[in-house]
Amino acid sequence: MKIAFRVSLYFIVLTLFWACKNDPEPRKYPQKSQKTKAKDTIPEVIIPAGGENDVDVSHIKTLTQETLEDYLEKYEIQNPESLVKVKTRFGDFKIQLFAAEKLHRVNFIRLTKLGYYDDTFFHRVDSGFVVQGGNSDKPSTQKLRSKIGDYLIPNEYNPLHKNNYGFVGMAKPPSQKVSNASSAFEFYIVVKKDGAHHLDKEFTVFGRVIEGMEVVEKISQVETDASEWPLSNIQMDIDVLR
Repeated sequence: MKIAFRVSLYFIVLTLFWACKNDPEPRKYPQKSQKTKAKDTIPEVIIPAGGENDVDVSHIKTLTQETLEDYLEKYEIQNPESLVKVKTRFGDFKIQLFAAEKLHRVNFIRLTKLGYYDDTFFHRVDSGFVVQGGNSDKPSTQKLRSKIGDYLIPNEYNPLHKNNYGFVGMAKPPSQKVSNASSAFEFYIVVKKDGAHHLDKEFTVFGRVIEGMEVVEKISQVETDASEWPLSNIQMDIDVLR
C-alpha cells in the first residue's frame, strides 16, 4: 500500500514539472532498482497518513487565508527572532532568516515554536538540486497541518535574495498554478553549486544556511527511492536561537 502511495506521490511531482518524512530508529524502505528524478521543481509534497504517532493540538490557533497577515503582523511583535538551529542525525546547521520576507520568516518561527518541524523529515532529496523538508508520512504531521491552518503565504520575492547555493526557500502546493504563493510548511535548501536560478521570482527565498552547510551536503547524498524519499528517514528538530 505504501509503495502505491509513493508511486502516486511521484506522479504528482512529475506532472507538476511537465506543467511548467521523533523516530528513534529511522524507518527503512525497500530500495528501487533504478532512481528516477523529478527535475528542477519544488512542489509541496502531498503525503498520505501512515505510521503510529499522535500529537496534542489543543493549544494551536487555526489560521485562515483571511486572518493570516494580520495575525503574523501581531505575532512578530512578541516573536522577532530570525536565527534557528536545525538538528539531524547527520549533525546541526544554522539558518539565518531574512527580515525582508517578513511573512515567511514569522510563519517559520511560529511553526518552529509550535513544534511542527520536530514532527517532520527531510522527505525529498535531489543531490544535484535541493533537499526539501517539513513533511512526513505520520498522521501526527497531517493533524498538525490541519490544526495550524489551510493557507498560503503570499509571494515575497526579493531580487537581493535569489536561489543561490545554501539559500532557503518555501515550496509551493502542486495545485498552485495561478500565483506564486508559498506552502505554509515545506522548505527547501539549494545544494546546486551554481544555484537554482530558474526558481527565482516563482519561489520566495527567505533565509540562508550560515553554519553547517556540510551537514546539508551529507543529507543531499543519501540514497532515495524513485520518488526521492530517503530510504532511511531523516528526522529534524528545530530550535529558535534568537
